[in-house]
Amino acid sequence: MKNVEEKIRNIRELKNYTQEYMAEQLGMTQAAYSKIENGSTRLTMSKLEDIAKVFEMDVSDLVAYDTQGIFNSFNTIKESNINSNITKSDEETLKKLYEDKIILLEKLLHNSEKELKIYRDRFGDLM
Repeated sequence: MKNVEEKIRNIRELKNYTQEYMAEQLGMTQAAYSKIENGSTRLTMSKLEDIAKVFEMDVSDLVAYDTQGIFNSFNTIKESNINSNITKSDEETLKKLYEDKIILLEKLLHNSEKELKIYRDRFGDLM
C-alpha cells in the first residue's frame, strides 16, 4: 500500500506537474516541496488540503487514490477493447487527467511565448 507522499507524487506526475509548479502553487521552494514527497517533512492536514486543492481533489479522494487501479482499468480496456470494463468514475478520472494536462501544456506554451517576446524585444528577431 502506498503512503500519501507516494500518492501525491504519482498524482503530480500523472497531471504532468513539476515539483517547481507545485511549490509555486503552494508558496514554498521546490526543495521544501520535494521533502514533502520524499517524506522527510511531516505533512500537516492543512498542507494536505492545500495540495488537494492544487490537484482539484478532495483530501479524502487524494488519500484513497489508487493509481494502479486506474492503470489496471485502462490496460484491461486496451487489451480487451471493450469499454464496458471501465467504470464511469475511472473514465471521468482519466478524462480529468487529460484535461489537466492540456491546461498545463497551454500554460507552458503561453509562458514560452511570453519569454520569447522578452528575448525578441531585447535582442531582436534573429530569424
